[in-house]
Amino acid sequence: MTKTALADPDEPRKPAKNKPKLRDGIMKRGKTWYYVIRVTNPETGVSKPKWVGGFPDEDAAKEARDEARVRARRGEYIDRNAVTVGEYLDEWLDAHAVEVKPKTLANYRYLVNQHVKPNIGGLRLQAVRPGQISKLYRDLVTTGGKHGKGLSPRTVAHVHSVLRKAFGDAVRVDELIASNPTERAKRPRLHRNEPGKVWTPVQLRAFLVAAEGHRLSAFFRLAAFTGARRGELLNLRWPDVDLDGASVHIRGSVGFVAGERIEGTTKSGRSRVVSIDPGTVDVLKAHRKRQLVDKLKAGESWKGAEDGHVFATGWGEPIHPDTVSSLMATLIKEHNAADGVEPLPHARLHDLRHVHATTLLLAGVPVHVVAARLGHADPAITLRVYAHVVNEQLAEAATIFADRIAGAA
Repeated sequence: MTKTALADPDEPRKPAKNKPKLRDGIMKRGKTWYYVIRVTNPETGVSKPKWVGGFPDEDAAKEARDEARVRARRGEYIDRNAVTVGEYLDEWLDAHAVEVKPKTLANYRYLVNQHVKPNIGGLRLQAVRPGQISKLYRDLVTTGGKHGKGLSPRTVAHVHSVLRKAFGDAVRVDELIASNPTERAKRPRLHRNEPGKVWTPVQLRAFLVAAEGHRLSAFFRLAAFTGARRGELLNLRWPDVDLDGASVHIRGSVGFVAGERIEGTTKSGRSRVVSIDPGTVDVLKAHRKRQLVDKLKAGESWKGAEDGHVFATGWGEPIHPDTVSSLMATLIKEHNAADGVEPLPHARLHDLRHVHATTLLLAGVPVHVVAARLGHADPAITLRVYAHVVNEQLAEAATIFADRIAGAA
């Protein structure tokens, strides 16, 4: 049996042939480059080497190494991860299913699946840069819509809002990336649209008179005289209506997602009590009596609860939101077809909310009071949406002040 000779310990060892050499934390293995840094565990205080590879050349590896060293010193180092943008967004949406309203979640999914994943879904999450997000927005606003047409800046702004939330959670919650690339991305300029020309009080009154013959006329009266949203009114139950105290309690809202009726909180997430005038109280009392007659006629076929929805079908079932929207257009058309009447301009159901807010602001009602009636979380929202109305009041402020001083003299 042949024995292997032992190497002389005093003789320097010969370097192995073709063994990669590590120089200042940089090494080439095969066709790609790697860097290594030491990262300290903040909990144990022990530092360990972290190898990161896959760089095409030495310069790219050095740049990444320098950036990693800075983050390691700050305690912000993040391990390299291969998860893609599309994979992360799918997980993020599933995680948010219990946190946001179903309709909001459905909108998030649509924007992600329709506009984000087809464009940047395959990119590695940690490799996304602000310039790539900026290019996404440019592409969407130029050719991102149907038949190659561009999306509106408002739609792109919604895409940005979803990505900002998702990438923000990737930074703060999941700690997969060090910074949010959407914060430095350039997006199309968004011009906020103020409500267009809304009905005058005379036009609103004409419409409500035209609607009086319909069994849902009380819906339009309450919408105009409270400024409540469509979904909020269709979610209203009779216990929420205080006819003696002349108020309604807006507790939630309703919408349809994939053909399914979904009830949830209001847009702001908070309930509110809105006062109503004596005339509206009388309209609701008459509506209640009419609904009780419907219930007697339906007998055992009545499908409503004992204290069910204020606005329901003739069988007591909740009303689909599209029903009242299309009904308003029908009532306007019927009014305009009558002889000897002043035609009403086109208006949407949501415009009744604008009429309510505009009329109150022009009458001098404080902005915070109007905001409370509308259910705005912050009066600043009301100021932004109805800035044109506030500006009209500002133009009159000088005259009002002068008149008050002159009266005092």
